[in-house]
Amino acid sequence: MLYAENMTAAVAASDSAATNAAATPDPPALAIFAVDQRADAPPYRQLHDAVVAALADGRIRPGERLPTVRALAAHLGLAANTVAAGYRALEDSGVVEGRGRSGTFVRLGDDPVEAEARRVALDAADRLRRLGVDDERAIRYLIGAVTATRP
Repeated sequence: MLYAENMTAAVAASDSAATNAAATPDPPALAIFAVDQRADAPPYRQLHDAVVAALADGRIRPGERLPTVRALAAHLGLAANTVAAGYRALEDSGVVEGRGRSGTFVRLGDDPVEAEARRVALDAADRLRRLGVDDERAIRYLIGAVTATRP
């Protein structure tokens, strides 16, 4: 019986951690969004334009997950339907893709090989940055890795 109690506690703790992780949006991701109620553009269009601008200047990258509709609506004090309309406009523009319960992500591209290659490169760049490697060295390492693995 002790095993079953421990497993139940472990599953409950895991579920709680997953729920908290999913419910807690990434603050930098929320920082790209702002809505000016006095602007001529409706809020959903302002959300669309904020994502496009952040993508263009590198504040968000292809493959990055956007905040949930509810989290962003709460952050901005908007109705969830308004945020959902912004996400639909982004999806219609081909900027993002909805992946069901997994969330909404900035598109990587149409070619699956290209998309996976970009994902691998972005993951490698993130890992190098977390190690404290500067851009110049990171580029040298990546070029060296590609060169070393040529057939």
